[in-house]
Amino acid sequence: MHHLLSLSAPDLDQEDFLRLIDRGRAFAAEPTPAASPPLAGRTIGIYFRKTSTRTRTSFAAAAVRLGACPISYGPADLQTNTGETVEDTINVLSKYLEMLVVRTAADPAELRTMASMNRLPIVNAMTSDEHPTQALSDLTMLARHFGQLSGLRLLYCGEGNNTASALAYAISRVPGMEADFRTPPGYGLPDAVLRHADDLRQRFGGRIRHSVDAPARADARWADVVYTTRWQTTGTTKSHADWRERFAPYRVTPQLMDAVCSGQRAVFMHDLPAVRGEECEADVLDGPRSIAFEQAHQKLYTAMAVIEWCARRQ
Repeated sequence: MHHLLSLSAPDLDQEDFLRLIDRGRAFAAEPTPAASPPLAGRTIGIYFRKTSTRTRTSFAAAAVRLGACPISYGPADLQTNTGETVEDTINVLSKYLEMLVVRTAADPAELRTMASMNRLPIVNAMTSDEHPTQALSDLTMLARHFGQLSGLRLLYCGEGNNTASALAYAISRVPGMEADFRTPPGYGLPDAVLRHADDLRQRFGGRIRHSVDAPARADARWADVVYTTRWQTTGTTKSHADWRERFAPYRVTPQLMDAVCSGQRAVFMHDLPAVRGEECEADVLDGPRSIAFEQAHQKLYTAMAVIEWCARRQ
C-alpha cells in the first residue's frame, strides 16, 4: 500500500513520481470517461478541514470519472471532534473506503499517523508544510505546455509556503530543470526544505536557488515560467503588521514579466485563489501569457492519476 504524503524521498520514489506526471498528461489528452470505469463500485473519502475550491472539487470529480463514489467530510463531520482517536477513526473508515484524501493545513504528523496504520491509502491534499498534489499538477501542466520539463527555468515570487516547498522538491527531481525562489526576508523556504531539496538535486539533477532579493533583480530574459501564490496562504497568519509592504516588491507586474521572461513562449502560473493587485496584477493573471486557469483544470487529471495510482498499489 502506498500513500502520497510528500514529494520528498523516500515517501515517493522517482519512478512513481514520473509515472504520476505521465498519467496526468494521459488523462488530460483523453478527458472522456472510459466506457468501463476502472474504479467502479469503489468509494473514496474526501476529508477537508480547511477551505478548498479546486483541490476538493478536483478529487471529487476525479473519483466520479474513474467510476468511484466520493464521500465528503467537512471539519465538523467526524467523531474525532468528540474525542475519538485518529487510529480508531481510520480503523473504522478502512472498512468503508478505498482511500482517504485529507486537507488539514496543519502539522503533517496526523497524516503520518493515519498512513502508519496501513489500513487505507492516505493522500495529502495540503498540510502546513507541503502541498504535493499542487506541485505534481503544476509540473504536469508545464510538461503538457512545453512538451518537456528538462531545460525549463521557473522564477517563483512570494512567500516560501507549502506550495513553494512542494515545488522545490518536485523541481529538484527533474534533471535539467531550474527554479529561482525570491521570497521576502523572514518568509522564505524553511532550511529543512532547502536541505532536502539539495539532497534531491544531487540524486536527480534538478536545481533550485533561493534569495530574498526582489524579483526585479532577477536575470533578464531568464524565466520560462513566472509563478506566484496568494500572499495570505490558507490557514496562516503573518508575523509583521506591515507584511503587505514587505511583500509588495515581490508582486508580479506586466513590467516584471517583460523584464524576466524568455521570449514570447514564457508563461505565468498561479495556484489560485488570487487577489488581483496584491501578489499579481490583473493584467498578468488575465493576460495572454497566463495559463493559471488551465493550470487549475489540470488538477482534475492529476487527481485522477493519484487516485488510480493509490488504488492500484493496494
